[in-house]
Amino acid sequence: MIDDRRINIRSGAPWEPIVGYSRAVRVGSFVAVSGSAPIGPDGELVGEGDPYLQTQRCIEVIAAALEEAGCGLEHVIRTRMFVTDIEQWPDIARAHEEAFGDIAPATSMVEVARLIEPDVLIEIEADAIVTGE
Repeated sequence: MIDDRRINIRSGAPWEPIVGYSRAVRVGSFVAVSGSAPIGPDGELVGEGDPYLQTQRCIEVIAAALEEAGCGLEHVIRTRMFVTDIEQWPDIARAHEEAFGDIAPATSMVEVARLIEPDVLIEIEADAIVTGE
């Protein structure tokens, strides 16, 4: 029997109570991870001006949320990358490939006018399906 309880996973990000969202939500085998910015545990931006480091940090945030949801990056089936400068795509792609190359989820990379903080260059969402439980 599939457990279809809703589990909200909070990260403590300052925007969660203001906006009214969770870092991730798991229902049954499906996990949705909200847009994850390159913010460190201390609440400070990681990798100022560096799209590669910022992408790595976004993926670390996603991995932590997935772990709390009872799964990992290997369960990711889709990512969505929102970037403020599409010209930086090679560095962003390199970090994404390092984390997801063997997994090869469906993905999108879209340029946006800006993100929640001016120095944030990328934000990533992820969807996962937990199999084999």
